[in-house]
Amino acid sequence: QVQLVESGGGLVQAGGSLRLSCAASGRTFSSETMAWFRQAPGKERDIVAAISWSRGSTYYADSVKGRFTISRDNAKNTVYLQMNSLKPEDTAVYYCAVRVKNDYTFRSRRDDYDYWGQGTQVTVSS
Repeated sequence: QVQLVESGGGLVQAGGSLRLSCAASGRTFSSETMAWFRQAPGKERDIVAAISWSRGSTYYADSVKGRFTISRDNAKNTVYLQMNSLKPEDTAVYYCAVRVKNDYTFRSRRDDYDYWGQGTQVTVSS
């Protein structure tokens, strides 16, 4: 059973930075896709970024391109989301997710992902 534990959320002023971490366990990761989603109150859970565990290729939502960076540390089974130039509209609960099936194109729908973390709150004040 895969377990994902997020950390690193918090309160930050607009323009500031945060780094989220997602520690994964329960499986030997080789070809999975790891992703970060976020969900603001009253809104859908939307993908923010994704990374191929084996290839290291990445995907970003248009709203975060140039500001957020997703990365992984294979030795630590950990995925990171570096968030810079944060805006109040980035405020949400951020979730780490895993898609087990190996794909050559990134999936962006919530239902495409098999395992989820508990989420970490990110609040950006103006």
